[in-house]
Amino acid sequence: MSEKNMEEKVEQATNSKNISLPMSRVRLIMKSSPDVSCINQDALFLTTKATELFVQHLALSSFKNGSGKETNTLSYSDLANAAEETETFQFLTDILPKKILARDYLKSLEEMEKDDDKL
Repeated sequence: MSEKNMEEKVEQATNSKNISLPMSRVRLIMKSSPDVSCINQDALFLTTKATELFVQHLALSSFKNGSGKETNTLSYSDLANAAEETETFQFLTDILPKKILARDYLKSLEEMEKDDDKL
């Protein structure tokens, strides 16, 4: 699928009144906040649509800058790179951390302990 076709599909989804995410799940997430007592149907629809558009934007941005263009795939590492490198998605770095091998993590812990001992 070409990049132009993908952007056309995103544009159609943006202009559509249909939604793909289950509104009941979004309502459940919204109600989990202690600040929310009741949810208007219009607010629920708009929140659901905004969430859907955000996920599409994240996926498209990750795909464009990712390594899966040749194979037409989107991987976790593409999402993690977009979260780390794109200012718009910086707030996702805690949710989408880059994967690290256990041995590399243990090595960095040892180095941090050595640095702490020197101080």
